[in-house]
Amino acid sequence: MTIFRPPIVRTGTAALNRALFSKTVDIAAAAVLDNRLISKYRKSLDAGKEILHVDRVSPIRPHPDKALAEQGRKCLLLAPSVRPEASDTWGPVLKEGVDKKELTVVPYELRLDYDYWTYRDVMGSILPEDLHDEIPSGFNIAGHVAHLNLRDNYLSYKNLVAEIILDKNPQIKTVINKVDNVGSESEFRTFQYEVLAGPGDLNVQVSESDCIFEFDYSKVYWNSKLESEHRRLINLFQPGEVVCDVMAGIGPFAVPAGKKRVFVWANDKNPESFKCLEAAIKKNKVTPFVRPFCEDGRVFIHQAADSVFEASQSGECAVVIRKEALPQTEPSPITTNDTTTTNSNSNPNPPPRPRTRYTTREDRIPLPPTISHFVMNLPASAIDFLPAYRGVYAGREALFAETPDTRQRQRLPMVHVHCFSVKAADQEAALRLAQADICERIGEKLGFVVRPAAAGGGVGEEKGKEEEEEEEGVVAVHCVRDVAPAKSMYCASFRLPREVAFAARG
Repeated sequence: MTIFRPPIVRTGTAALNRALFSKTVDIAAAAVLDNRLISKYRKSLDAGKEILHVDRVSPIRPHPDKALAEQGRKCLLLAPSVRPEASDTWGPVLKEGVDKKELTVVPYELRLDYDYWTYRDVMGSILPEDLHDEIPSGFNIAGHVAHLNLRDNYLSYKNLVAEIILDKNPQIKTVINKVDNVGSESEFRTFQYEVLAGPGDLNVQVSESDCIFEFDYSKVYWNSKLESEHRRLINLFQPGEVVCDVMAGIGPFAVPAGKKRVFVWANDKNPESFKCLEAAIKKNKVTPFVRPFCEDGRVFIHQAADSVFEASQSGECAVVIRKEALPQTEPSPITTNDTTTTNSNSNPNPPPRPRTRYTTREDRIPLPPTISHFVMNLPASAIDFLPAYRGVYAGREALFAETPDTRQRQRLPMVHVHCFSVKAADQEAALRLAQADICERIGEKLGFVVRPAAAGGGVGEEKGKEEEEEEEGVVAVHCVRDVAPAKSMYCASFRLPREVAFAARG
């Protein structure tokens, strides 16, 4: 409703004058003569569409007359179409309440101030109309820090933006703005920044998937917008499997996976990320399952496959201690003259029930010899790492051979590689373009022809999902999120082809 829009405040200055956002809206209210009738009339006025419906405004208010308000009298705010002096604007419920002398219709001044308006309300009020299409709102939050990536045409408003973000988000204490591009200036995806508001302390604590992470936001990569993608892949991992996280960062995939008893070889080349990863593994008590490494990703792919195999061959396993309650022994019943008495009144001092006793047991979960999933969350360049998979299981073909007793075989690992590709206004067209682009790049780096899954790649409709997944060269492309007007982030998942996995190592 137009009357509930904020006032236009375009002062042309860099100062935020909160007083300019005060506004009074003249409406009507139904004053209730007996507060016990409030619930009844709220429901009936709501059903008759006579009550006020505005976000963040409760329709139940103190009586506008101060003396009556001090006595506890209440009123119900009415829709803007209702005018107190014009009974022809009153609906049937309101008229009936007035006729019964249970209601009176009175003028009401609804006062709205700066605290009422949302961040977007205030920004829309301050910014010129030609900047309304892309109001800075999709900022990344890490603990108490809000991280902006302002476009050039908003830079003159950057301090106002930061001040309003602090006002409207009580959990945020510091606002920073990125001043370079992630992935181009730093191989560790860190970035140069300026502090726009609040203290410059970027040591934060975040919680994701019931795990706690602590880090200096200026020294490692973290993106809270990827939480759903972290969860999506973690849900694919099964307890007892091995996952190799090639670019693990501080562990948003690795640590929660460890909590569900998935073995993870977690690697990051950034020494600061490695240090935070070690701390997260310890803090979240996943040491039996998650092992941290600090290596170049290309080297680590072969290293992980070899070390998992060797650790499995030596009988390594995760030992999990669990606490179990021992069966309780019930106290003997109290007997009198050979008759069992269960009435507590007959014995004012019954013997105490025995305390629950516990024992500890060890669960030993063996480490498999092969990796089930590789994760490569470095979208700017992860595809360039794919040549490192050539020969990853060279000489170990027997690990993936059919066994005579079950006629089943261990499948080669799934590779989940994050990347950037095109975005278009037409979502289906964009996905087709992205699939073609991503598959071409993957095929070039693998030295093996791949094609999109399902409709995008011409795989026969008669094949089921699992059968299609087993086909070499089939790539499932999932859109993770949009990152720029013409660019989206994707995750391409495919089973490592035998020709690549068993190729001779260089």
